[in-house]
Amino acid sequence: MGAAKNKALAGVMGSASAAALLLVTLTGYEGKRNVGYRDIVGIPTACMGDTKNVVVGKFYSDAECQARLSAQALVHVAEVQRCTPTIAGNQLVAAGSLAYNIGGSAYCRSTVARRFNARDLRGGCNAFLAWNRAGGRVIAGLARRREGERALCLKGVA
Repeated sequence: MGAAKNKALAGVMGSASAAALLLVTLTGYEGKRNVGYRDIVGIPTACMGDTKNVVVGKFYSDAECQARLSAQALVHVAEVQRCTPTIAGNQLVAAGSLAYNIGGSAYCRSTVARRFNARDLRGGCNAFLAWNRAGGRVIAGLARRREGERALCLKGVA
């Protein structure tokens, strides 16, 4: 199941290398916990930051975690492409990582998406930095993640 989702993700993103970069990026930022838990704001979470149908305290195998990551990455990248259809490459990978973390709806309403749709790639990439809070406070890990996503996003931007 994971391989089929990875292939679908590659198709949506335009290349297997972009899909692989997104999965590696997400794994690096999200880490992995095989037992469902509540994140810092109380949202049930499992595996690599997945919040879909999570049971707190349940054990998820490595294979389940990988399949969940691939499935949710596909969902979030599809949402990114729906609301910002002109981005590709590093901007799509970075936006996919952002949407995976904040949700597709929040991404679509964001300044990031508005600037991308206005063809302001640099402005869209810079707007990632505003998404560094959880529970109303700046979180150091989110600030580092947004800096990393911004740096990836800016690669190749003139």
